[in-house]
Amino acid sequence: MRRIAGSAMAVVLVATLAGCQTADGDSGDPVSSVPPPAPAPPPPPAPPPPPPPTVSGNDESIVVTGTRMRQQNMDSAAPLAVVSSADFASGQVTTENVAIPPAATDPETDPVTEPGRYHVVPGVRVPTQPSREQYAGEEVAPVRLSLYEPVSTFSVDVDTGAYANARRFLNSGQLPPAAAVRTEELINYFRYDYPLPEDPLQPFSVTTDMAVTPWNPDTRLLRIGLRGYDLPRDERPPANLVFLLDVSGSMGSADKLPLVQAAMRQLAGELQEQDRVSIVVYAGAAGVVLEPTNDAAAIRRAINNLRAGGSTAGGAGIQLAYDVARSSFIEDGINRVILATDGDFNVGTTSRDALVELVEQQRDSGITLTTLGFGTDNYNEALMEQIANHGNGNYAYIDSAMEAQKVLSEEMESTLFTIAHDVKIQVEFNPALVSQYRLIGYENRALREEDFDNDAVDAGEIGASHQVTAIYEVVPAGADGWIRPRRYADQPEVPQNMLDEMAFVQLRYKLPGEDSSRLIEQPLPATMLTRAGRPRGDMAFASAVAAYGQLLRGDALMGDFTFADVARLAGNQDGFWREEFLQLVALAETLDER
Repeated sequence: MRRIAGSAMAVVLVATLAGCQTADGDSGDPVSSVPPPAPAPPPPPAPPPPPPPTVSGNDESIVVTGTRMRQQNMDSAAPLAVVSSADFASGQVTTENVAIPPAATDPETDPVTEPGRYHVVPGVRVPTQPSREQYAGEEVAPVRLSLYEPVSTFSVDVDTGAYANARRFLNSGQLPPAAAVRTEELINYFRYDYPLPEDPLQPFSVTTDMAVTPWNPDTRLLRIGLRGYDLPRDERPPANLVFLLDVSGSMGSADKLPLVQAAMRQLAGELQEQDRVSIVVYAGAAGVVLEPTNDAAAIRRAINNLRAGGSTAGGAGIQLAYDVARSSFIEDGINRVILATDGDFNVGTTSRDALVELVEQQRDSGITLTTLGFGTDNYNEALMEQIANHGNGNYAYIDSAMEAQKVLSEEMESTLFTIAHDVKIQVEFNPALVSQYRLIGYENRALREEDFDNDAVDAGEIGASHQVTAIYEVVPAGADGWIRPRRYADQPEVPQNMLDEMAFVQLRYKLPGEDSSRLIEQPLPATMLTRAGRPRGDMAFASAVAAYGQLLRGDALMGDFTFADVARLAGNQDGFWREEFLQLVALAETLDER
């Protein structure tokens, strides 16, 4: 299916005078002939109070959010059965404790939620009031002088949420906020032609290359690429997954809960007989709506019956989800909580620091956390990205059912199965050959130099088939750089036998179940600087994505490079996602007012 990126705008003409248009769309009498309106009838008597809810043993009435909302009113609170962690642990909670109203639409025919097909979410509306979205943006990474700061250390990042979120802004007709763009997540959204690891004891390969910087001929781009080994689906360990789903009132719009349901059905369809799924929901309180099961029909019914209403007790939901995961823990298996929400927590534990502390307490027990972000206007991206990082998981933003299929089907093994954790990269530049450098992206993944050898310092995870790309922009010694030379600066003293190395790359990682890290070392020859040419192939495309991200962030060091230059650098591309990238670049060019 071909998807055209761009803004869709619907114009609705509302006739405020009766008789302007008939029910079948034909014109009515002129306005001047409309008689005065009759007096309004008296209001109907108040309806009697509803009878107390009854509990049914039928699975069609599994709980989700409590009372049925009338006329799809997403602003009124709906009570949710309260299930405490203690109740669940004691075994007193079953799927019959609470009831879920039947679905208002048929999910088998609903064009938005029909499973197994590619969909584009209905046009995202432009907010009519100031956005309440939250981002924890970092300033663009500064330039470093190799003579004084030769070492750069950071944690890997396999998240891709910033790319899809930026796409959502562009498709709605606006540039994303600079704080919403993390360039490394844009680069890592795409796959590159990195070789598979050759050593079965080493979980990923390491590739390096260099090219002249397209936006600055005096500098060079150094690319470092990692590729995890592929894991055949039939070799994946059994999975214990807890879907933690936000069903609060803020999730009522079409780009939120209906899309969550489509995404969860997508993931449920990929499960194997050995896997188990539980569902925990939260609104004003948290509850278990599906106990651990591998019954695909029961999973699907529970997902289809979700309704939105109420406030958002996210902290209570996360705690209960971890309790459920622990109760059905699989030794040597995948034990993961998958949180789907807009992040608008407003009841109970709401601060980011408190939630980070909560997931940090759980990660060492072997239960990881994936966060899936949804929606607009009140989206809390800062929270979603940070708790995934601290929960030893990954973060994605789902703006369409196609993105759900990419993350939860095509990349399922990468999303769920970790092949290396606490992965850190350290690059030491030779000041005799490289005078200045900067790392493009990874601002919120920076580590201290001493953190590299400290196995107690947490870092990022790499899943099966995952790829990680890092790009440095470096200034060869003697070339014009961003920082003027100092008058009294010391000259670098480098041993003669080191003059054939421009940099030294080191990686640390831990295998699953291990507490001590392993080390990979790779010197980079000085000839990389002298032989660098124009970027081609994958290097050109990765450079184009990096430039796109930095332009969206307003990076002053991009000079007069434009989005049109990005498109020329990327060139013609095959495949849906790369073709779509070119469309997004074209959209950004039309919206850019610089």
